[in-house]
Amino acid sequence: MFALVDCNSFYASCEKVFRPDLTQKPVVVLSNNDGCIIARSQEAKSLGVKMGEPYFKRKNFFTKNNISVFSANFTLYGDLSNRVMQVLSDFSPDIEIYSIDEAFLDLSGFENLADYAKQIKISVEKRTHIPISIGLGPTKTLAKLANYLAKKSKVYHGSYFLEDIQQAVKNHGSILVNEVWGIGNRYAKKLNRRGVYTVEDFMKLPEKWVYKEMTVVGLRTYRELHGKPCIPLEGNVPDKKAIMTSRSFGKPLEKLSDIEDALCTFGANAMAKLRKQNSCTSMISVFLETNIFKVYTPQYRNSITIKLPMPTDSTLIVNKYASYALKKIYKEGFFYKKTGILLTDLTPKSKQQLELFAAFDTAKHSRIMEACDRLNGKYHKSLVKTALEGTKKEFSMRQESKSKAFTTQWADIPVVKAV
Repeated sequence: MFALVDCNSFYASCEKVFRPDLTQKPVVVLSNNDGCIIARSQEAKSLGVKMGEPYFKRKNFFTKNNISVFSANFTLYGDLSNRVMQVLSDFSPDIEIYSIDEAFLDLSGFENLADYAKQIKISVEKRTHIPISIGLGPTKTLAKLANYLAKKSKVYHGSYFLEDIQQAVKNHGSILVNEVWGIGNRYAKKLNRRGVYTVEDFMKLPEKWVYKEMTVVGLRTYRELHGKPCIPLEGNVPDKKAIMTSRSFGKPLEKLSDIEDALCTFGANAMAKLRKQNSCTSMISVFLETNIFKVYTPQYRNSITIKLPMPTDSTLIVNKYASYALKKIYKEGFFYKKTGILLTDLTPKSKQQLELFAAFDTAKHSRIMEACDRLNGKYHKSLVKTALEGTKKEFSMRQESKSKAFTTQWADIPVVKAV
């Protein structure tokens, strides 16, 4: 028996935690550089605000309807996510953190699941002030669908136990096949062409056809909808096979030095993620591009891939080659909007292949990186950095409405005055 716990309107809910004045008020969160809508509170959804809408097009509408707007504060969201997951781990020893706002729990052997789900919901909301919905089912796919139904219907007060599809159809009518976890737009279109529009239609298909047309992934979804567990709980997140860090600049950049600062900062962030999973990289790709939406300005984009002399987890080495790569593709006379770095050909650090006549001291670099990660993890993620990352931060994102780091910065911790 599985439970899928999903935080409701997570980013928007995080912004409300330390702003009680926003309770039951419309809130939206913007993407990097305050570009598009990436999160909406239920009140904002009710006003017709759509996901992905450009902010500048709806600015007057937000002002007219008293919609509070926030720039994305991923540090705050990540910390509150960790707190939610810690509470959930108190209710089951087996937990799979599926995303920043979702987790699967294995509740096999637990009794009175409906009451237990209510306890989970009350505890999370009391200890973190983040509202959640819970779906229960004998498979992960049914639990995911139950969570969708729990959110869709207010009758269940945020939790729903779905034993089988027949129960769902009886209580809610037909459910579109694209609402099923594991069936993306491509498969949904293929199924529609065959005349399959609902979950019931999908379940009536021959198993052999599903396997042939949707591979083993679709077959697992098919069997899970029939109540046969095929997707186990993944306690450990698998290592990434590639790591990419990129970001649009807060303003267009022309100077090579400013773009180099940005690229090497992104390189340092990517390498920190690489070391966190105890891996090394043997190949890096660097790209650079102008703003494709400004069609009346000169356009240019390019990328380059470099094979490193040996696998490494050193920011010093990777940023050295990233800087070299950038200089190879940079051209004067353009205003650039974005750059980034991609780490590929990843291998476990325990299997790192060294060279007899290496150009750098691998052991020394490992000690330096370990010390940097320890200090940055304890105090601030950019307390210690390479000189190539610079100090001017001309590339910093535009975040005109960013909330404080209420839970991660001493200066931003809320002060409650006694009455």
